[in-house]
Parts: sequence; structure tokens; C-alpha cells
Amino acid sequence: MKPVSVVVVDDQPLARTGHALILDSADGIEVVGEAGNGLEALDTVARMEPDVVLMDVRMPIMNGIEATRILAERHPQVRVIVLTTFDLDEYAFGSLRAGASAFLLKTSKPAALTEAVLAVAAGESVVSPRLTAQLVAHFVASGSPRSGAGGPSGPDPAGGDAAGDDAGGGLAGLSPRERDVFAGIVRGETNAEIAAALHLAQSTVKSHVNAIFAKLHLRDRVHAVILGYELGLSEAHRP
Repeated sequence: MKPVSVVVVDDQPLARTGHALILDSADGIEVVGEAGNGLEALDTVARMEPDVVLMDVRMPIMNGIEATRILAERHPQVRVIVLTTFDLDEYAFGSLRAGASAFLLKTSKPAALTEAVLAVAAGESVVSPRLTAQLVAHFVASGSPRSGAGGPSGPDPAGGDAAGDDAGGGLAGLSPRERDVFAGIVRGETNAEIAAALHLAQSTVKSHVNAIFAKLHLRDRVHAVILGYELGLSEAHRP
């Protein structure tokens, strides 16, 4: 099986080298490039076409948030994991909004780092659903600016307004059952919990989740939660 290719981005050489050594020593992972700032990261990703980018946020020349936003536009297939100092860091939220698929604390153990890379490459969520909901709720409540209901950037995918009163318009393309599943995602529920609440098979819920992501042009669960909060669905109740 082809190893997961990774580009490591950090302006601190010691940290960058350390992360690269950890990842290169793990089974199924290969570090194919390094960069010291966001601008270098864009060039390295264009040349190496990695599966995953491990991105520091606070860097000179171009920070990780801006680099993540550009990568999401130019290379939507590349998954970005953001490294942050605090679990409720405004930089982490800005990166998620910009298109990152997950975030990790810089104090995470080596095993957590390698597991995160493998999970993100497989399309899974690194941040637990409940922690994701807590993160987004914290920043929405603190007045983080909205970027539009379409996720981390761009217009509302269904043509609706991002305001809570117009949440129905923002989800106009979803079926009633898909809206129920979407509300569960926003509440931070797992597929198993959504299935139990709606009396559905987990495989059915998974199919609904995939359909929701496709219709709303969402990369993953993290961005589904962000969209839900922007649409005012944070207090959504079970049907």
C-alpha cells in the first residue's frame, strides 16, 4: 500500500525536524517535503502533491491560516492538520474556517500525531464530534465573524442567507431526513447516536452524511458543524 505522503510546515527548524522524524519513523507515512512558512508551503505542495499537510499557524511571510485557505482552493484533495498551542485557540478556529480538516495541540504525543495523519488521510475526523461542537460554539458565541453559510469560505451552497432565521433556506437542498441528520452532526453526535435517535441503521446515517457533504460542498464533519452554527442550529433539538 502506498504510504501517506506528508509535508511539514513550521517556521521553527527544531519543531519542523522533530515532527518530520516522528512521522517518517511511523509505518505507512512518508514525509516528502518541509517548509518554513506559508508561502514556501504553497510551492512545496504544488511540487510534491502530498496527501496531508501538517501546518503551523503563526509563521512569518505567510501565516498558516492564509496558506490553508489557498491550499483549500488550489488543492482541495489535500488535507490540512493545523498545529496550535491551545485547544480553544482563535487561530485554530480561523484555520478550520479556512479549510483545514483538523487541529492538534503542539503538546500532543507522537502517537497522536501519527494517528491523526493516518485518520485524516482516510477521510476520518481527528477532532471528536463533541470537542468540535464545543470549539465552534465557543468562537461563535465570542463573536467570530461569519464567512457565509457555505463553510470555511464562499457563499451559501444552497443560496440561502447565513442568518439563523433563514436556516431553512440555507439547507433547502436537503431532504427532511437529511436535515435531521445534519442537526445531529451540529449537536456533536456520532453516527451511532444519530442512528439510535432517528431509529435508522448506521449505514443509512453514513449515506445521509455523505449526501449532506456533497450537497452542501462540505469537506468533513468539522465544517458541517461550523456551517450549522452559522445557520443558527446550535440549539437544534431532536425531531
